[in-house]
Amino acid sequence: MQSDIIAIGFSFALGLVARLIGLPPLVGYLIAGFVLFAAGGQLTETLREFSGMGVTLLLFTIGLKLRLKSLLMPQIWGVAALHMLIIVIIAALFISLLGIIGVSRFVDMEPGVVALIAFAMSFSSTVFAVKVLEEKGEMYSLYGRLAIGILIIQDIIAVLFLAVSTGKVPSIWALALLALIPLRPLLQRILEKSGHGELRVLFGLTLALGGAQIFEMAGVKGDLGALILGMLLASHHQASQLSRQLLGFKDVFLVGFFLSIGLSGPLDWGAAGIGLLLILVVPIKMLLFFLLLSWFRLRVRTSMLTSFSLANYSEFGLIVAVVGVSNAWISPQWLIVLAVSLSLSFLLAAPLNTASNILYLKLRSGFARFESKERLAEELAIVPGDATVIIFGMGRVGSGTYDEICKRAGKGVLGVDVDSETVSAQVTLGRRVISGSATDPDFWDRIDLGGKRIKLVLLAMPNIRENLFAIQQLKNLGYRGKVAAVAKYPDDVEALQQAGVDAAFNLYAEAGVGFADSVSALLPQET
Repeated sequence: MQSDIIAIGFSFALGLVARLIGLPPLVGYLIAGFVLFAAGGQLTETLREFSGMGVTLLLFTIGLKLRLKSLLMPQIWGVAALHMLIIVIIAALFISLLGIIGVSRFVDMEPGVVALIAFAMSFSSTVFAVKVLEEKGEMYSLYGRLAIGILIIQDIIAVLFLAVSTGKVPSIWALALLALIPLRPLLQRILEKSGHGELRVLFGLTLALGGAQIFEMAGVKGDLGALILGMLLASHHQASQLSRQLLGFKDVFLVGFFLSIGLSGPLDWGAAGIGLLLILVVPIKMLLFFLLLSWFRLRVRTSMLTSFSLANYSEFGLIVAVVGVSNAWISPQWLIVLAVSLSLSFLLAAPLNTASNILYLKLRSGFARFESKERLAEELAIVPGDATVIIFGMGRVGSGTYDEICKRAGKGVLGVDVDSETVSAQVTLGRRVISGSATDPDFWDRIDLGGKRIKLVLLAMPNIRENLFAIQQLKNLGYRGKVAAVAKYPDDVEALQQAGVDAAFNLYAEAGVGFADSVSALLPQET
């Protein structure tokens, strides 16, 4: 227990350092694992359990946000299938070439071993992509949904591989799992009855972790079971709230996952060198994703940011390697090599994703020739029409603000939201809302602010970085109207004020003021 506490504390320290220098904290967790192993640390049963629970909760929360029909988009299943096939071929040729030129560990490798390593290299990390998208506040953007969809297709392929390679055939009881489909209304009803406190959290943990164990007992991969159980609740209006409540548990448990990578074995110069060589395939993976996504009629920005999110190796590659080692197909050294490659790919991909919008601004003109003239419905031009007020972010705050402004100033209000399903729901309710991403530089190129017609822009997005980015884009366009923005914390309010907004509102503080205003009429009048 003492070693676990030291490991967690050390992870916090390096995670904080990573955050202070502009990198995702997960980079610090990875480095912490390698440093701890070099100092004599070992992967304990507690950290191993944390790692497993973190991945299970990750897949469960992905399921809570997943719309099954989105996987049917050719831009998801087509790109995922073609990319994996082509990368396996390219990686196998690369490994064979290293053997031909005499790199010791690659000389005289059996074709089956080459194929297995190449297959492990074809996956991208679900854990990394979800963490980065959540930190950037772009989980529901088009490119975020494409990245997650592609990763889910890869995860399904990985689960099928594990089922075949381990000879783990689902038991006859696996058929009983089909009963979960008619039980869906019951599960959703239990979710409703759980309230908004700890009962709902316990329900989510029980369903995710307990459900995964039931799938394992039936001979089906538990993580796949967690994903399916999450999907059964995805259509319920409280699913997103459950996902937010589980967020802290998932993030804490995933620290164990990142630590377990570094604690998986000794990091020697030989393994580091081979791992560094394998990193050379990552830029090819990224470029291939970009070309395929562009071929499927996506804009340059969408293709580029999706590619950045997938520019890494995957934890499933390590799982494939573990299967190979347990079946004596490959030597145990390959597990360390792939762990090094995975870690290095995270270290390189983290700053790449942090600076993704800046890189796109610099590179978009050079890549414009890859862009198709045809566009998906979600990527069409933004036309404000006769609006005088624009609200970015049509969640609860944005929707309430929209209705109040319409009451006071008429109908000249336009809402903008990144989630197409939110847009559809808002339009159904009679609000004028269009699809668009405030963090998309091309959005600002396409939108017509109509000279002096737009008087007020309200930024009601939940992520401070999104709001700050939008403020900078408005300045770049020479916008002269008023800007107001919301924030969750006092330091965010200060950052917004320094960025030049005319009004910044702390959601929690202003909620109290608004409530007081609403009930002031009920106070007894002094005589």
